[in-house]
Amino acid sequence: MVTERTPTLITPGVIAAELSEPLHRILHVLRTRQHIMPVARAGRLRLYSKAAVAMVRHELNAIDAKNRGKGGQCHE
Repeated sequence: MVTERTPTLITPGVIAAELSEPLHRILHVLRTRQHIMPVARAGRLRLYSKAAVAMVRHELNAIDAKNRGKGGQCHE
């Protein structure tokens, strides 16, 4: 008997909660980083994979590092 696992897909709101970041930062990264693509849609809702969460985390860390280097305030 073959059983299929249902993939876990993640909304931008869940990504924000998982990374403890404001939703607007997550939406900005998703909107401006063309390489982070939704894997599915449910109506108007975009759904992402766990790999996308890691990419968003990486992008946020890069943004924060760049802002620290400029002497700007870092989001924490």
